[in-house]
Amino acid sequence: MSGERDLRTLLSTMRPELNDGRYVFTSVRRDSVPAGVSPVVTVMEREGLTLVLPEHEAREAGLPHVFVAGWITLRVHSALDAVGLTAAVSLALTDVGISCNVIAGYHHDHLFVPYERAAEAVGVLESLAAE
Repeated sequence: MSGERDLRTLLSTMRPELNDGRYVFTSVRRDSVPAGVSPVVTVMEREGLTLVLPEHEAREAGLPHVFVAGWITLRVHSALDAVGLTAAVSLALTDVGISCNVIAGYHHDHLFVPYERAAEAVGVLESLAAE
């Protein structure tokens, strides 16, 4: 499966889904992911390994963290080389003042937005899909 590339199809079928929970960003040394931590995203950077994980796991592991987020999954299977989806979604959220961290997975795009505005963000994306 290579994923959808057509922007109109991507937008009209993106089906944003809010995952349960509160998620946070933290950074650890490359070789020091604490036991009991199950990140939903990892990104290797020069400065360390970025983890996005449930807030309660970060607290239990004693990890300092920032940006409490809601996690939205766009259920459409987007191609990794599709053009415009990230820009369209980001613009729609920008227009209502919602920050967004986008992470592309192999099958889906994942958005991390301020937790207190996550339901609103889903509504914005559903409106975008309906246009």
